[in-house]
Amino acid sequence: MSGNDRIVFIGAGNMAEALVRGLVKSGVPPQSVTVTDLREERRDYFRASFGVSASADNCEAVRGAGVVVLAVKPQQFAAVLESLKGAAPGALIISIAAGITTGRIEAALGSGTRVVRVMPNTPALVGAGVSALCAGASAGSDDLAVAERLLAAVGATVRVEEAQMDAVTAVSGSGPAYIFRVMEAMEQAGVVLGLSAGVARELVLGTVMGAAQLARESGRAPSELREQVTSKGGTTEAALRVLNERDLAGAFSAALAAAAARSRELAGGA
Repeated sequence: MSGNDRIVFIGAGNMAEALVRGLVKSGVPPQSVTVTDLREERRDYFRASFGVSASADNCEAVRGAGVVVLAVKPQQFAAVLESLKGAAPGALIISIAAGITTGRIEAALGSGTRVVRVMPNTPALVGAGVSALCAGASAGSDDLAVAERLLAAVGATVRVEEAQMDAVTAVSGSGPAYIFRVMEAMEQAGVVLGLSAGVARELVLGTVMGAAQLARESGRAPSELREQVTSKGGTTEAALRVLNERDLAGAFSAALAAAAARSRELAGGA
């Protein structure tokens, strides 16, 4: 980053913690980072854990900041934007709230505000996240590059158009929960088949991690990898036949459509 490198996180939740941890670990000086939160215990935790500054006053914290990261829940957004109005006119605003459009932030903070909207996901907590970014009307490629460098501290990044952000939210933002639900179901089925809970968990964890790594490193499409492991008349074919009969693809399509629809509702303040 160039110019004023001070970064202020509004909100001290899990995602802010992941980002602060990643930034400090990557070499960003703790004294250049501030977090705000109404909860004293969270402010104390960030000070003790990362050596950063912490405040309960959003307006005071962002004065003179180069980057302000909005890391609060969508339901808190209106009050937070009101508290920031006019407080950091030159700062790049990075929002990681689901469903909140760049236009809404620009309207609240003033025309010309540089806004980058980001949809991260929870694997960022272990440095393995993936974040999609899009630029608002006044943000340029340099602003996107700043946001990418910040998010790179917790995983990979991709650029998208803002019209695609509801789909991003449905696929990757909420996506870890789908995988966890599948893992949960596989563990439960393994126990029913006679495995201990501990063995079932280790098998599922290893399988999911290995499958993801194989998909990443092979460069092959999931459909190709699935076909490769599905022998005619074998056990995998028997299992997949049941999943297809239960319309797994249709269930996922409906689930992601529901997530995208909820993202659109959040954008409207619902």
